[in-house]
Amino acid sequence: METFMDEAFMEARHALAVGEVPVGCVFVWDNEIIARSRNYVNATKNATRHAEFVCIDQVLEYCKSNGLDNSEVFKQISVVVTVEPCIMCSAALHTLGVKEILYGCANDRFGGKTVVNVAEVVGTNLPIRGGIRAAEAMDLLKEFYKGVNPSAPVPNTRK
Repeated sequence: METFMDEAFMEARHALAVGEVPVGCVFVWDNEIIARSRNYVNATKNATRHAEFVCIDQVLEYCKSNGLDNSEVFKQISVVVTVEPCIMCSAALHTLGVKEILYGCANDRFGGKTVVNVAEVVGTNLPIRGGIRAAEAMDLLKEFYKGVNPSAPVPNTRK
């Protein structure tokens, strides 16, 4: 999985370079990457354009183009992502029934295992392993949050 995590980090670094939260993700099926992405939330102004959701869309297109049953393909997919999937992404991955989720650092604010145990909520039991190159993933997040997010809303301050 180290090679696949390298690919996810490549996506995360690209996200950082274009002003997105640096999360990168690859979906591995039959020992081959069939989907890869990074966050596109700021570029699209669409809060659902997390790396995992973009990869889900790519898998659906891959299955359609190759005459494959996407429900069967998702059952065999290893999700490799630099940061623990958020609650929204985790719920989608559990519902799709992916084979496993492997991630870098924990997501202490929105994590689908750390903040809310999505597996318990949706009643699934898929393997989830975190801490893979966690310091490297956290360093990318720290680098992003040092700067100013140009798409962040202007805070309301009391007068």
